[in-house]
Amino acid sequence: MSDVAVQSLKSVLDQYELGGFFDEMFSAPHQPHSHYQTLYGQLSDLNPQSFDERRRAADASFLYQGITFTVYGDNDDGIERIFPFDLIPRIIPHREWAVIEKGLVQRVTALNQFLWDIYHDQRIIREKRIPAELVFGAKHYRREMIGLNVPQQIYSHIIGSDLIRDDHGNYLVLEDNLRSPSGVSYMLENRQAMKRTFARMFARYGVRAIDHYPQELLNTLRSVAPHHEADPNVVLLTPGIYNSAYFEHSFLARQMGIEIVEGRDLVVHDNKVFTRTVRGLKQVDVIYRRIDDEFLDPLGFRPDSALGVAGLLNAYRAGNVTLANAIGTGVADDKAVYAYVPDMIRFYLDEEPILQNVPTYLGLRDDDRQYMLEHLDRLVVKSVNESGGYGMLIGPHATHAEREKFYDMIVANPRNFIAQPVISLSRHPTYFDGEIHGCHVDLRPYILCGEKITLVPGGLTRVALKRGSLVVNSSQGGGSKDTWVLQE
Repeated sequence: MSDVAVQSLKSVLDQYELGGFFDEMFSAPHQPHSHYQTLYGQLSDLNPQSFDERRRAADASFLYQGITFTVYGDNDDGIERIFPFDLIPRIIPHREWAVIEKGLVQRVTALNQFLWDIYHDQRIIREKRIPAELVFGAKHYRREMIGLNVPQQIYSHIIGSDLIRDDHGNYLVLEDNLRSPSGVSYMLENRQAMKRTFARMFARYGVRAIDHYPQELLNTLRSVAPHHEADPNVVLLTPGIYNSAYFEHSFLARQMGIEIVEGRDLVVHDNKVFTRTVRGLKQVDVIYRRIDDEFLDPLGFRPDSALGVAGLLNAYRAGNVTLANAIGTGVADDKAVYAYVPDMIRFYLDEEPILQNVPTYLGLRDDDRQYMLEHLDRLVVKSVNESGGYGMLIGPHATHAEREKFYDMIVANPRNFIAQPVISLSRHPTYFDGEIHGCHVDLRPYILCGEKITLVPGGLTRVALKRGSLVVNSSQGGGSKDTWVLQE
């Protein structure tokens, strides 16, 4: 479609096809939902040339600020790219956000209670509400944490739960990320890009602010410091500049006004952690760590780790430093354990779940496994510990050979796989190549758990930029949108 033939984006929007999916913007052809009507009118008044100029300006801003991520190929050579960003925002009405917020607070409360329980009383296992082999067989269950008390019994302080919407527009939890959820820096930078690019439209909408997230994160980290320090020293521990999320690490440290450190910058003495400074050693109270458990301490975990700090585990056990998130939270990220979160909510809180899971079949269960094996052409199969869109089979789009491969892997290691029906993720109008297409989206809100549970109103809307793709991860060709939660 040439720019000469198109006088305004309205003619492009008029050609938009709903495609049989729940659409975030339109209730019917040419009929936007009420909360999208102002946006629809503003976009209709633009021409494609003007929109392209704004999009290029946003891309240039991302490039100049180093807002990138790294994609790793089969040869493990990282390719650094600008994080793809679409200028048509996702809009969530206040009433919808209220349900999301209440449901996620309920969910993370139960998950933190579950983590405390499995490392202490193990009541949920003894009462047979979750199979023991599912917990103890989880890759990220850490026996070193048994009986260890963590501040305020909070294991996961920063959580990113991924939400999708089904054909009827119902929000479902696709998975929980309790170890080290990424992407919040892109959420914040997307907002700044939208403010610069569509300042008038943004001002007219009454969008709730998210700019306070770094301060809320810092408050959360300070609130879980050991010994109730009045002015705790908080640092961010990164694997280093070659990590795919290093931009985010440095961005968050800068926004919070704390020091970013690598393992070589820290030392343990008398079971206390210190940073090396020009004035000598300075004790560290809280470490916001972006390093996986097994690399944290070469004395306690992998002896070949060059990323961690020797003696850190003993300092942690002694209660002299808080790790956010705690060691061992990964057991709750296990996609097989995920299937039991509704039961956790009923068990610990005596409440019904506000947000439902996607129906899930477990390879560990005989009947579920048989169903999985007989219906691979209809299901999405996932490895329980993979992320980023890896270790996954989308049955209807897979070849016979790919399904056969997963069949054999499930038979060989059933504990390692779950399956879910193909959910028709909601779609959102997305602009590329001079046209507007419906692309599948999900939503990752960020939850902070300290003295209180806090959600900034919004999150990272991830969008599948490959036509027809259901995979929204940036490593698999996905991008993102700004997420506008409206005031009442």
